[in-house]
Amino acid sequence: MLHPVCITGAGPGAADLLTVRALRSIEHADVVLYDNLVSAEILALCRPGTEMIYAGKKYGDQGDPVARQVHINRQMELYAREGKKVVRLKSGDPFIYGRAAEEVRYLREQNIPFEVIPGLTAGIAAASLCHIPLTERNRSNAVLFCTGHTANYDHEQLDALANMLRTGTSLVMYMGLSNLPGVLEKLKLAAGEETVYVTAVSQVSGATQQTVTATLNEIENRLAATPLPMPVVFIIGRHADVL
Repeated sequence: MLHPVCITGAGPGAADLLTVRALRSIEHADVVLYDNLVSAEILALCRPGTEMIYAGKKYGDQGDPVARQVHINRQMELYAREGKKVVRLKSGDPFIYGRAAEEVRYLREQNIPFEVIPGLTAGIAAASLCHIPLTERNRSNAVLFCTGHTANYDHEQLDALANMLRTGTSLVMYMGLSNLPGVLEKLKLAAGEETVYVTAVSQVSGATQQTVTATLNEIENRLAATPLPMPVVFIIGRHADVL
C-alpha cells in the first residue's frame, strides 16, 4: 500500500504557528525529509524512531542544485514505495519559493499519491508579527511576493515595479540580504522621489527575531550598524513602517 507523500509547510519557524494538519502529518511520519530552515522546535515534534533526513539547500552550497533536487525526488519515491509515511517538510509554504511544484510533478509522473499541506509563509508572518498591514483600505490594495536572490530586473520589470511602489503596493522580498546593495540600487531607481520604507525581519517568529525599519535610502546603513542573521524577509513600500 502506498501512503500519500505529504509535502508539508512548516511555517516560519515557531511550532505553534503550524497548522493542525501539518502537525498531524509530522507526528505520524515514518520518514521526514526536512529543509534547511525548518526549526529544531518543529523537528522535535517527530515521534521517536522517525527517520530524519536532511534535504536542505541554502545560499552558498557547493554542487549542482538540480542534482540535489533529483536526489530528493528519488528519496521520496523510494521510501513511499517501501510503504512508509513520508513527509517532505518545507519551511513556510511549499509553493512560495519552495520548489514544491517540481516535486509534485515528479510524484505524479511516478504515480505516487501525494498531498500538499499549506503553511504560513514567512512574509505574511513577518508582516503580522510586526504589525505591518500588507493591504489596507484606501492605502494599499495589492501585495507582491518577489525574490532578491538574483536581482536581475530588466527595464520592463523595473517600470512595473516603480508603478507598484508609487501606487502603494507592498513588496515582500525573500532571499535579498546577500544581494542587498544591488537590490536597493534598483529599488531606489524605481521609487524616484517617493518615500519608501523597508522593514527587515530576521528569523521570523523565532525567539531571536529581530526587526530593523528605515527608509529605502537609510536601510543599508542601518543594517550595517545592526547586522541581521539570515534568513531575512524584507517588507517594502510606502506603508511598510511598523505601526
